[in-house]
Formats: sequence, C-alpha cells, structure tokens
Amino acid sequence: MKWQRKITTALERHTGLRIERVSKTSGPAAKSVVPAKKAADVSFRPPADPEADRLLRAPVFVISPVRSGSTLLRSMLNSHPDLHAPHELHVRRLGVDFGTNLAEKAMAALGHNKADLEHLLWDRVLHRELVRSGKRYVVDKTPANAFAYERLAACWPDARFVFLLRHPASIATSWHEASPDKRTPEEAAKDALRYMKAVERARKALPGLTVRYEELTADPERTLRGICDFLAIAWEPAMLSYGTPEVVTKGLGDWKDKIRSGQVQPGRELPGPEEVPDVLKGMARTWGYLP
Repeated sequence: MKWQRKITTALERHTGLRIERVSKTSGPAAKSVVPAKKAADVSFRPPADPEADRLLRAPVFVISPVRSGSTLLRSMLNSHPDLHAPHELHVRRLGVDFGTNLAEKAMAALGHNKADLEHLLWDRVLHRELVRSGKRYVVDKTPANAFAYERLAACWPDARFVFLLRHPASIATSWHEASPDKRTPEEAAKDALRYMKAVERARKALPGLTVRYEELTADPERTLRGICDFLAIAWEPAMLSYGTPEVVTKGLGDWKDKIRSGQVQPGRELPGPEEVPDVLKGMARTWGYLP
C-alpha cells in the first residue's frame, strides 16, 4: 500500500532501518526490521572506463588523523596557483538510493551498481568545485577519509595521497582541548587512535608521500617543496604566505588563532616518553616518535 511505502521510506531515511516482509516459506507472514545498507557496505570497484567515467583528474587526498595540522597544510596548499584545497568536503558520505527495484534493474542493465553511481556523484561534485576555482588539481583533507581510503583509490585510480602524521600524544591532547566538555583526555586518546590506525592502514596499502606536522612547522619551505616535487608541480613561494587576505578562507575544520594568524606557528613541545599514554605508545613507536 502507498502509505506503507511512505512509512518504510521515512524510517529508512531517518533511522537507517528498513521494514521487510518475511517469506512465507520461512514462517508466518510478518514484518522484520533489518539494517539498511550504507555507502560503505556496498561492493565497489574501479571505473569501467576511467576516461569516460571520470571528469576529475589526479585528485590529491591528505590522509591524516584529527588535530594533526591538516587545516594548516590545506591553507598552504590552497595558496598554490595549481591547487584548489577547499574546506573539508566529506564526499564519502554522499550516497544514492535506487528508490525502486525497477530503478535498480535499469541501472544494472547499464552496468552500474550502487557504488558506481556514488562514485559518479563524488566525481561530479569535486570536478564542479575544481572548475569553479579555475585551478588544475583539487585537494581534499577530510580526516574521516582515512576510513574510506580503499573507496577513494578505487573511485580515482590516478589519485595522489599525502599522509600527514603528528606525535600521537600531541594529537590526543589537542583533540581533548578542542572539546573538553565532550571527551576526557583518556577518551580523546582512544578516539584519536581510531583515526591513527586508519591512517596507518592507508599508508601500508597505498603509495604516497608521508610528511610530519613537526617538520611542516619547523621548516615549512622544505616540507612544501617536497610535496610540490611529489605532485610534479613547480614550487611556489606564495605557499609560505598563505595568510594574505585573498588566500585565507574560513571553512570546515580547525580554525583557531594559529590558523587565523596567517603565519606558520611553532608546534607545541613534543611530550616526553613518560607523558605518552599507554594506549598510544604502540602507535608512537610505529611512527618513530618513541624508540
């Protein structure tokens, strides 16, 4: 019935649950509640024809944990005439819905599954943003992309990845300080570790360039030159002057006084070994911050 379909659609949209009728062969007719598929649950694959299926060429993704200096790096990259690095874009959360079985069958006949259509959507959104900027390459630094690195690499086989690391204890401290009413220092360490583990999985799986926040703040020109070499673009001194009025644009992500200053500020003093929470010591060793 029409009213039942409306209720089912609304339930799925707002709660992620879907009502389905149980087959008569498995028992009396009844309603059961099952989880609706999310974007991350669907099978995904590279584009069948990259030349025809993708408008965006060689996008750049900064894969980093929260509170690792990604907004600073984004601002500096955005000051390059070839790089458009807007605010966090969260495109991985953009999904599609067939709506009906007929729509799903129609798309299947064209060779598209749900993930294929989502990838087309992601590509169109980023390409439109890049065209509007008038630059050559788009850069996305959304920290949550660390949890979707496999889909990003599948969506854009020519994507480039920059991995931004920071001392795990400094990340956790900054994460707590960002919202001390939301998470204790212990909770901040455990939550930030989720991002660090995801970044490390991406580093092991994908080719790319690893840079460190401490090196970026201590010697920004050297670090940025390395990134330019990796991206095969010319070095641009304006990247060190990202604070000029035409460059600084507030957006999603960290936007504290250090970023607003328009100048690279020294990083906080590195914590001593005794200051590193036990839960973070393994990652600190993996990233070379502890022996």
